[in-house]
Amino acid sequence: MAETEEPARWTLDLLSWPLDGIQVYEGGSMRFLSALTGGFLLGWGAMIWHLSGSAYDAAPEAVRRAVLTGLLAWFVLDSAGSITSGHFSNVAFNVIVLLIAVGPMWRPAK
Repeated sequence: MAETEEPARWTLDLLSWPLDGIQVYEGGSMRFLSALTGGFLLGWGAMIWHLSGSAYDAAPEAVRRAVLTGLLAWFVLDSAGSITSGHFSNVAFNVIVLLIAVGPMWRPAK
């Protein structure tokens, strides 16, 4: 949507540090890719939210491993893509997100 183009462009600019205005958010392909990615991320977040309920109570270690595997898979692929596309600064953001997201899940569930 045109109304949200500037926040999306700014976020792309931030993730490909420094803030220099080079990143653009134009074209139908970019918007389509963003919509697909947003949909996948929303679905993944909803899955994690539901896993944190009764599934976690029934099998905490299995849920912990599944979430940890998903986070590590995201980190490796996203960081590799960032490096190969010349956006090295996004790897630093990825490390921060990974550390926050993994947090206490690094230890086995009790």
